[in-house]
Amino acid sequence: MPTDAAPSRIDPQRMADLTAREEREFLAKRQTSRRLWQEATTAMPRGVPSSFQDTPPQPVFIDRGKGSHVWDVDGNEYVDFHNGFGVMVVGHAHPAVVAAVNERMARGSHFAQPVAEDASVAEELARRFSLPQWRYTNSGTESTLDAVRLARGFTGRERLVKIEASYHGHHDSLLVSVEPPRDLMGPVESPNSVRYCEGIPQASVDLVTVVPFNDLQALERAFAAHDDIAAVVVEPVMMNIGIVLPDDGYLAGARDIAHRHGALLIFDEVKTGVTISAGGATERFGTVPDLICLAKAIGGGLPCGAIGGREDVMAVITDGRVAQMGTFNGNPLTIAAAHATLFDVLTPAAYSHFDALAEELQGGLDRVISDFELPFHVLTLAARGCVTYRQDRVRNYRDYLDIDKAVPYLSWLYQSNRGVLMAPGAEENWTLSVQHNEADARRYVDNFREFARDLVGS
Repeated sequence: MPTDAAPSRIDPQRMADLTAREEREFLAKRQTSRRLWQEATTAMPRGVPSSFQDTPPQPVFIDRGKGSHVWDVDGNEYVDFHNGFGVMVVGHAHPAVVAAVNERMARGSHFAQPVAEDASVAEELARRFSLPQWRYTNSGTESTLDAVRLARGFTGRERLVKIEASYHGHHDSLLVSVEPPRDLMGPVESPNSVRYCEGIPQASVDLVTVVPFNDLQALERAFAAHDDIAAVVVEPVMMNIGIVLPDDGYLAGARDIAHRHGALLIFDEVKTGVTISAGGATERFGTVPDLICLAKAIGGGLPCGAIGGREDVMAVITDGRVAQMGTFNGNPLTIAAAHATLFDVLTPAAYSHFDALAEELQGGLDRVISDFELPFHVLTLAARGCVTYRQDRVRNYRDYLDIDKAVPYLSWLYQSNRGVLMAPGAEENWTLSVQHNEADARRYVDNFREFARDLVGS
């Protein structure tokens, strides 16, 4: 039976034929990548540093990047809409970041001692995100790991509530119900807690209660069922399944429910932080949580992370009740890159530029979808955006499951074969940089128009 994800005017056989054609072209253009990948399997499982990098039909090995473009080892040039899973909002080799890192490198790259710029970066994060106290980490995983520990230490409780399908890094405490299989996810009103992979202790899974996004009643039920909840952990905009916006009042409601029951609200802004506004989702939607987790875009391309919190919550670090540490926390190279990113690159003019590019993409893609009568829709938030391959808005993971992932995969192949690098996956989620321009946006739209035309056979 046809659904929103696979309308009757899209012929499955045509889609399969197009996919086979595009895969052949993809592989033919990337033979050096294939050779390097196959050789790498002798020293690295699956031939890649991270399992996220091993995606069909094969990984693409990148040689270099400059501005809004990257080149792979086969010499193929792309406009980079992937941008390192949302990291490179500064673009590649931005002069301000390069100068700051080179200058710092010449004076020494690591001491495991504080440097002068630590405080100024923390003060800027406090200004942007409206939380007064900050500590550094080295990744989004470390940020959410530390936030969970802080919440547990502050409240004296151990249980976590997380949103079904959100990804919060690869530590045991939250690697639960990340896009769980249909046969394991349980009823919508009370989702199961499903471990992501082998190696995660069942005891960790048992301490996680899962609720749907945008469902305050489910959150109320979770608190009614458990009196040991330390924190609610939420992506204020879900970005593991495309872009899923919070309902009006949802974020403030989640904070109120958590506080009424003596728990904390943690925002995972690893993907939204400094990308959808200067102060991320916290600024854009006007709800300040108790703890914020950052990484990715704040570091200008270097490994980075930060956690911010209320003074009373962060005091558990000050008085020694909770350990927050790391040899590379506040690494001078990372801090130099972050300082340049926050003060020199991601200025008010940068966000005006993102909004202009988002308008170009939104308008162009909306026209294509209208012209070809496709049951898709587009969401843009400054530097972030996506095509959602569903007629109606996605409010949670169960809505997302309506999407036939073969359609966005074919779109990804079209973009790749026509000079736009996208993050792989059904979510079709892009990240722009300050070095992207209107021509870059138009290339994406033009490629999407060709995909839409071929998809419906016009």
